[in-house]
This record gives sequence, C-alpha cells and structure tokens, in this order.
Amino acid sequence: MYDRILLATDGTAASDDAEAHAIDLAAAHEAVLHALYVVDENVVTAYSGDEYVDESEGPEHGLEELGTERLAAIREEASDAGVEVGDEIRHGQPAETIVAYADEQDADLLVLGTKRRPEEYRTLLGSVTDRVVRLTTRPATVVKTEVSE
Repeated sequence: MYDRILLATDGTAASDDAEAHAIDLAAAHEAVLHALYVVDENVVTAYSGDEYVDESEGPEHGLEELGTERLAAIREEASDAGVEVGDEIRHGQPAETIVAYADEQDADLLVLGTKRRPEEYRTLLGSVTDRVVRLTTRPATVVKTEVSE
C-alpha cells in the first residue's frame, strides 16, 4: 500500500512518536522512509545575530546541527528496523517545504507529529502540521503527543 513514506521532523518531543510510527509503518509495508528536517527561514531571518561575529555560530547553524543529529538518529533507528531511509535538510517555510518535498518524492503518505494544545492556542497560532494537512493533496497521518509545557 505504501512504497514511499515521508516523515517530517523538527527534533522536538512532538516528533518522537511520529518518528517511531513512521519507522514501524515503513517496516510493515517494506517502504522507503524519507526523513525531512526543515530549517525554518523565519527563525533564521528574524534573528539579528548582533552578538555573533562568525555567522556559523548563529541560529541557522544550530538548527542545521539539530537537524543533522535528529536525522542521524532516525537513520540508525530505521536501519535497526530493516528500513531503507533517505534524509534531507532543507531551508524554507516549513509547511510549504514539506509539501513540495512530498510531491518531489511522490510520497504515498506523510507522517507528522504535533503537540496536544488548548484550542485557544491553535486558534491564535496554528501549527506547521495543521498547515501541511491543509496544503497537501496526499494522505497524511498526524501523531499527537502529550507534552508538558
């Protein structure tokens, strides 16, 4: 049923359960898992960076480092489960970048994590996962995670 599964991760607790679910699904369907980490350009461009002289020390570097570490952990977990995995770090608007990547990879399913939040929060701020689900024409599974804030 699924040949190509896209896991979008941001390295937070909300992604942990989604990562495990995506790996389990890929193993069950003998699918290729595509793991994607997006460096949010809004975070990078909103930061003045005044206290950094070397631009490699700014938030972009930190986000890329987090993405590299998270994708390495996913590769290892997927390998342990016998799942073929490809991964990539991209820069851009997270929701739009995830949807574009899913289209490029012709993903059969997107797997995304989200935190359970009060309705008031979602109404005011929304989430990347909500936006991806609204933008994509592909099937998507949303894995909700209880987190304390």
